[in-house]
Amino acid sequence: MRGESDVDTDVFTLPSPADDRSYRSISALIQVELGALSDAGKVRPNNEDHFLVARFDRNMQALLTNLPADHIPEQRGETAYSMLVADGMGGEAAGEVASRNAIRVLVDLVLQTPDWILRLDDGWLQRVRQRMEQRFQQVQEALTEQAREDPALSGMGTTMTLACSVGADLLLVHAGDSRAYLFRHDRLHRLNCDHTMAQSLADAGAIPPQEVATHPWRHMLTNVLGGRDKPVRVEFHELRLLDGDQILLCTDGLTDLLPDDAIRKVLRSADTAADACRSLVDRALDAGGKDNVTVVLGRYRIPEERE
Repeated sequence: MRGESDVDTDVFTLPSPADDRSYRSISALIQVELGALSDAGKVRPNNEDHFLVARFDRNMQALLTNLPADHIPEQRGETAYSMLVADGMGGEAAGEVASRNAIRVLVDLVLQTPDWILRLDDGWLQRVRQRMEQRFQQVQEALTEQAREDPALSGMGTTMTLACSVGADLLLVHAGDSRAYLFRHDRLHRLNCDHTMAQSLADAGAIPPQEVATHPWRHMLTNVLGGRDKPVRVEFHELRLLDGDQILLCTDGLTDLLPDDAIRKVLRSADTAADACRSLVDRALDAGGKDNVTVVLGRYRIPEERE
């Protein structure tokens, strides 16, 4: 199975400005090392997980002008990064269709937006949240309509966990039980909640929190895209990134088999994002590989902001 993994990894940054007159925003100066890997595992016949890593740019470069050099920057730009994982559910190939189409619909919605907001500061964050809420609901409607038209896809659904960063600002958008983690100063912090029946029981005080991981209802999802004809509940979190931070997105094929401390040790010791993704997937496979497993990792190098 390991030879059939889907892998994508690279380091993305824009070239250095040509001289001191060139100007780029802090978002375009940040370096993000990205890695991603998905494996069907040892038991499932197909891979219902999908991932996407993307970069969005808005740039202006002066080509010809007779303005004085200090009147207009020769180069200016904004850069955003997005990481996304989706874990499908449903009979036969329905889960694979759900996660794949959910990402496709979301990308189409983003590309059709005439004015990209490449800012996540206080003045723009609320508008971005409103747009992401609307887009998740549109994905929900698209999956529901597809299942209605094709009985073979009845009940299909998918989780979706999306991390968008612009400069040092990060917005996390989430539905389902795929997880997002922050690795900072040798500590692993979980950023989102599992939308499962077991977690709901723990939140209500019906079971102790430590029983969630082994509860029979730990995989019974209470909130997904598709699967039902009603709005999805969209969870949001905001975070200010620091130099050296790592953001990990993963499906439950990893977290069911690897405890947080094992994940932390891999993120601490791996030389590259690709190495970390490979090691995490291999450890999940060695632990049984009972489910599809997908990991996406971003490592952030953030320079000090200039005046």
